[in-house]
Amino acid sequence: MDFLKTNYKGLLLCLCIAIPSWFAGKAFPIIGGAVIAIIAGMIITLFIKDKTSLENGIKFASKKVLQWAVILLGFGMNLMVILETGKQSLPIIISTITISLVIAYILHRIMHIPNKISILVGVGSSICGGSAVAATAPVIDADDDEVAQAISVIFFFNVLAALIFPTLGSFLGFSHDTGTAFGIFSGTAVNDTSSVTAAASTWDSMWNLGSATLDTAVTVKLTRTLAIIPITLVLAFMRTRKESTQSNGNKVRLKSIFPMFILYFILASVITTIAVSAGADITIFNPVKELSKFFIVLAMAAIGLNTNIIKLIKTGGKPIILGFCCWVGITVVSIVMQHFMGLW
Repeated sequence: MDFLKTNYKGLLLCLCIAIPSWFAGKAFPIIGGAVIAIIAGMIITLFIKDKTSLENGIKFASKKVLQWAVILLGFGMNLMVILETGKQSLPIIISTITISLVIAYILHRIMHIPNKISILVGVGSSICGGSAVAATAPVIDADDDEVAQAISVIFFFNVLAALIFPTLGSFLGFSHDTGTAFGIFSGTAVNDTSSVTAAASTWDSMWNLGSATLDTAVTVKLTRTLAIIPITLVLAFMRTRKESTQSNGNKVRLKSIFPMFILYFILASVITTIAVSAGADITIFNPVKELSKFFIVLAMAAIGLNTNIIKLIKTGGKPIILGFCCWVGITVVSIVMQHFMGLW
């Protein structure tokens, strides 16, 4: 009862934003419910004069609900199947992720971009857009403004990629007879699943390939998503080590500083893998995956409510440059690696 009394107002407001955003995201998948929710939250918060009674619920949604969403994401991952079907694209995936993280680190040092923003944009660009940001943000303890900024940057280049990549693929001479080359390209070079799907479906429509390109692109994208596991683990251990060092000799319990939800996320993916290997249909996890996506939309609504849009606009220049450089780096490396491997 105390929990409800303290949090219900903020949670109710987040739900009022998240539910229509969820359905709007279904209608406009290239934008997605998470982006719609975060923008709606940023606008609505401008008209709220006093958020005192809402703060606890909003904070709970932006922190705890986001962690639950990440844990539930694990139930959509059959590790063995994804690795088996995506192994052809694995060298390209590793190369694109590496170049994005290297670019993010270099520009962080040269342009003095805040560390957490650099990590969020670098990881989001290289792995899977909003889901990677959602998984990484609690690990590095990013604040809501930083999450909102990273999501906004990644969304911008997502939409740009979905619009121009089919034309770029045609210009580069990707095969029109099969969807393999463009499927791998969109699966490795486009950030978010919605934009990967949009770009691949466009290519299928352009050359009457049915769903060949889409099937390849989604498989590659799922393989790429697995990188969330090692990257979040590394970031978690780095944060744990840093915080234990800063404790000035005081005894620190690992559980109190290590983001345990990452381990639960890995456990969920292992459970899925074992269940499917034992003969279970992967579709039984679909309701959990949908709930995970809704939780992300709910958390993004809360993050939007806690975001200062004026500050976001004033400080947005450098993160946009960072996102652009990561995007270009990933695109070039994906094309070069495919050419080197003889895929086009």
